Amino acid sequence: MSEDSVSKDRMSKDWVSGDQAADLRAELTSMMGPVPWELLKPHVQRDAVVVVHDQLDLVEVGVAIASNQTQPVERWISEQLIRKPTAEQLALWGSENKGFTSLIVQPYVLIQDQPATAAD
Repeated sequence: MSEDSVSKDRMSKDWVSGDQAADLRAELTSMMGPVPWELLKPHVQRDAVVVVHDQLDLVEVGVAIASNQTQPVERWISEQLIRKPTAEQLALWGSENKGFTSLIVQPYVLIQDQPATAAD
């Protein structure tokens, strides 16, 4: 069994142990990284992109989704802290060289705006 299939299998199960949650958090943290808008387009076309508000921790959202924690996820959705991108956002992102921080939690691609750098 490949390491990828083991990881996907681990993420598809309910996580209850603190050690397992820490392992998942570490694994997701290592998978998080920058991505330009151009690479997100295919994921937008398959309706898999989820925008995560910057007041939330991207890894914490990933852990909650991967471990089937429905209560916080439903709360974030109801408070519009996680949501699908709007048509306006998609148009704006298409017109600028936008960058994001991303995290793949199958079948979703979670994204957050990249923080501005001191040079901006």
